[in-house]
Parts: sequence; structure tokens; C-alpha cells
Amino acid sequence: MTSLLEKIRSRFGRFGRVLLYTSMLLPGAARAGAYEDYFQAIRMDNVYFLKQLMQRGMGPNLIEPKRGYTGLMLAIREDSMQAFDLLVNAPDVNLEAQATNGDTPLMLAAFYGNVPVVKLLLSREVEVNRPGWAPLHYAAINGNAEIVGLLLEASAYIDAESPDEQMTPVMLAAMRGRVAAVAALRDGGADLTLKNKDGLTALDLARRYGQTEVIGVLQEKPRS
Repeated sequence: MTSLLEKIRSRFGRFGRVLLYTSMLLPGAARAGAYEDYFQAIRMDNVYFLKQLMQRGMGPNLIEPKRGYTGLMLAIREDSMQAFDLLVNAPDVNLEAQATNGDTPLMLAAFYGNVPVVKLLLSREVEVNRPGWAPLHYAAINGNAEIVGLLLEASAYIDAESPDEQMTPVMLAAMRGRVAAVAALRDGGADLTLKNKDGLTALDLARRYGQTEVIGVLQEKPRS
């Protein structure tokens, strides 16, 4: 469904946006379509418009129907960092909210490789370990070794198994050729002898997917 913000932006450009922002200052701002405009403001990283909506009662924990994301989670996904800064500092923001598929803000930040957001969320002491998919799995998939290290420093369980396929973070990194992440997990003490549901180790997966450089890393001794 196209929101009012999108329609005005498309038809009237900058002038239309000025008209829309002005209308938000009027008492009738709590109108039909404001819900959609809230999430569109986050996608556009329009913190001015978002702030107006929040001041009129649209809190930081509203959930969009497509993925079940809160506004904060959508800001992470869209890399809307001004909107993120506003939402993460809202007094009642839920930093442990879960999307429909179970993703949390920390998991999304790890998946998209957003180091500053990961650091901020960890400073707020969000949960790093959870059943099923965990932030460390997502960091391994992305391949960001710095995020892998940050999560391990925060006591993330290094050999957490994914649901169904029983993939550990080092397995996920190995099959995707994430060399730096594989090295960080190896040096962090990942158990390289563990096998997934199909009986394959991280080294087996690296070989299956032709990840030559990863094979070399896995065969090296861990660095202290």
C-alpha cells in the first residue's frame, strides 16, 4: 500500500514534502495513513518527520506487518542511522524485540555488518545468546571479523548450532568463504571437529564449496 508520504513525494517532489511536514503540525495529524508514513519516514531516514509522528503518540515499538520489524529494526535494515539514533534513545524502546522470524535488533546489526550499532546494543547489555539462530551466526554469514570478535567478547557461545541443519558459526563462515571471520572463530576456540546434520565439518564444507583460502586457514594452528 502506497502511503501518503510516498504519493506526495512522487507527485509534487520537494514542495509536496514541505506541505506534508506542515500538515503534521496540525491537530489532525493522527490520521489514517500515519502508520504507513511512520515506517516510510524510517526508510527515508527523515528524522524530522519521524520525530513529529513520535511526539503525537507513535512509539518506538510499532510493528510493521511484512516482517514484524519494529521501527528500530527497520532502521537497522535500511541503514537509516539518524532514525536509529532517535528510536534507540526513546525511553521505552524494546531492544530485545523479535521479528516474525525471530530476528532481534542485534541479529540484524550483525547480519548487515553495522559495527557501531553492534557496539551500542552490546553497551546496553542486550542478549547475545538465544535458542536457534543467534547473532554470532549472522555475523559469520556476513563475515565481519570485528563483529565476530565483539560478540565473543560479550560471551557469545562460539559453537551455537543453527536450527534444522545444525550449522555452527564457523561452518557458515567457511562455506561462504569468509576468511577473516573463519580465522577469528578459529582463534576464538571454535570446535572444528563438530559436524552438521549431514555429517560435515567446517573443513568439509570449505572443500565442498571450493573455498581454497578458507581451507588453508582451517588447517593452520589457532593464534593465541
